[in-house]
Amino acid sequence: MDKSVKDFNIRLRTIKLRELLVGIILAVIITAVLMGIFPIVYEDDNIFFIVLLSAVLLFFIWCLRGSTGLSKNFRNITEAKIRNEILYVFLINIIFAFLFPCLISGLDLIMGFYDPSWVTGFTDIDSVDITAGMLILEIVSSVIFAPLMEELVFRGVIFNRLKIRAGIIPAMLISSFLFGIGHSFGGMTSAFLFGICMCILYLKTDNILVPMSVHFINNVTATALEFTQIDLIISQMPWIIPATIITLIATVLLVKYIVQETSALKSRFP
Repeated sequence: MDKSVKDFNIRLRTIKLRELLVGIILAVIITAVLMGIFPIVYEDDNIFFIVLLSAVLLFFIWCLRGSTGLSKNFRNITEAKIRNEILYVFLINIIFAFLFPCLISGLDLIMGFYDPSWVTGFTDIDSVDITAGMLILEIVSSVIFAPLMEELVFRGVIFNRLKIRAGIIPAMLISSFLFGIGHSFGGMTSAFLFGICMCILYLKTDNILVPMSVHFINNVTATALEFTQIDLIISQMPWIIPATIITLIATVLLVKYIVQETSALKSRFP
């Protein structure tokens, strides 16, 4: 990184991949030490996640300390144009995430309709025993740390460094692929496309807080859906039909957004 650079946005772009790797290795070592001292860090996935990302956050704080311009970035995300795009990108991505579950649920229900012996996997909705501690840890890990650290790592460093070496499109694809494989198998495709959208927003605005904002809203919504099990409810009749139609519309809008914005960015950054 170039500590002589005072602008926050430019300083972030100077953090090298090898420096990030060193930071992650140190974070893993710190986490391993704390696991030995405090067994709960090993026993609870959310606590482990929080401790690990806290250690990585210290690396970014050290890299970006003394830089200026972060307050300008905060003001930027409140502008009407940026705010509207944040909400639009969030909506088409969160709705698209339901496409495959809706299609699978629809197929499952059709099979059950034509074959009475078919055992459907989507008819029973079990209640979830949610404790206050579980909810707090989930919010801290998924809603606060995940958007913050994933954007700094995958867009702030990996995407920035790859676009210098390989170009914008390969950098988008590679960084988004790496981002996607860190998610559950069923969510890899939506995470991959979400990552591409985050790269687009970051490149358009040169403000890491913009993709962070979308990521934050997305994870708040996803966490709420997980605990309320609305995602299971809409997979039942009669909700499955309108839900599938809406997800197909969101898919078209998502693909259109990626194609149009990528083409525009290619002309700006040849």
